[in-house]
Amino acid sequence: MTDRPKATLIGTGIVLLLAGLFVAGYLPRRERDRVLAAGVKHEKTTLPEVNVAETSTSPANSNLLLPGNITPLTEAVINARAEGYLRKRYVDIGDRVRAGQLLAEIEAPELDQQVQQARAGLSQTQAALGRAQHVLAQSRANAHLSEVTEQRWKTLADRGVVSRQEFDQKHAQSESDQAAVESAQSDVRAAQDNIRASEANVQRLVELQGYKKITAPFAGVVTVRNVDVGALISTSGSTPLFRIAQIDVLRIVINVPEQSAPLIKVGEPAEVTVQEFGSRKFNGRVSRTANSLDANTRTLPTEVQVRNADYTLLPNMYAQVNFIGARKAPAILVPGDALIVKSDGTQVAVVSSGNRVHFQPVEVGRDYGPEIEIRTGLSGGERVVVNPTDDVREGAEVNPILQKPKAQPGVVVNKGKK
Repeated sequence: MTDRPKATLIGTGIVLLLAGLFVAGYLPRRERDRVLAAGVKHEKTTLPEVNVAETSTSPANSNLLLPGNITPLTEAVINARAEGYLRKRYVDIGDRVRAGQLLAEIEAPELDQQVQQARAGLSQTQAALGRAQHVLAQSRANAHLSEVTEQRWKTLADRGVVSRQEFDQKHAQSESDQAAVESAQSDVRAAQDNIRASEANVQRLVELQGYKKITAPFAGVVTVRNVDVGALISTSGSTPLFRIAQIDVLRIVINVPEQSAPLIKVGEPAEVTVQEFGSRKFNGRVSRTANSLDANTRTLPTEVQVRNADYTLLPNMYAQVNFIGARKAPAILVPGDALIVKSDGTQVAVVSSGNRVHFQPVEVGRDYGPEIEIRTGLSGGERVVVNPTDDVREGAEVNPILQKPKAQPGVVVNKGKK
């Protein structure tokens, strides 16, 4: 083989090698570029998927569950009005008492002596009145005699039988006797006033003496007893003798949130549950409201009364009060994750029939936990975006994926602390 054919063969081999390298490198790269371009095109033409949920309406009956503390309908601290020593005690804690029932007796010898002294003083003032009345009668007799004598001497003086000087003396005596009558009348009135004052003092001490017997002001249960027989009783009130609570009817004061306050009416029924009695329900009724919201908490103080004839419920138990009321119009509900809070207010992303997003301002009502009540902004039946991402923008076209509806809430729970 000559050099020329050999060179031609080598050149052909080099060309074939380069062609093989080109095929092995360029074609896979071109395929990768084609795949990437196709992916970009697909991504540009594919709409972002968003989870949407249809709005629902709340039930016609709205339940509101609120915590409260059970307190007696009436409770009184029994203090002593008479000082002395406790002579006898008739009741103890836990005893049921009737209105007017004797609870204890106090021995007060000093008070008894004060009553005797006051009665003796009354007798003295009555005797002083008798003396003053006798003096008044004598003064009136003397004044009458002086007046008759003056008239006689006037007649004699006019006839010149006696001198004018003698008549003036009789006239002066008559005026003096009349002044004595007025003085005696003043003494009688003073004595009468003293009698009334003494009688009032005796009555006060006698009534105070009646406080030696401690009685129940109303029917109830003795919840506190701080004294025993022989204890020194003081009227300072630092240590009460007994505490009595009326628990056949109990009351529960709860604070109703502002958004629920218009639904609470006097006479509305309520169900009371206590953790210690499981699912047992006690029927109650709204007895009164403050008719004014608390300025600090924006809640309506409301009182619910519960009958407790068998004394099952006890004061200071922690209770849950469930109000069941009818709505004027069912409210619109949206998932809690659909709310978008911005500086200009609360909004929800609504997906229209053309699958385009619109941010709708709304006013929020009650919070049911998984769902939120919408007062204004929605009419019902809208599709709202749940957990909106950055792809959800005003006017953007999306691919909505409808979520399954959840069960409607039945109770609004405001948790409290024991």
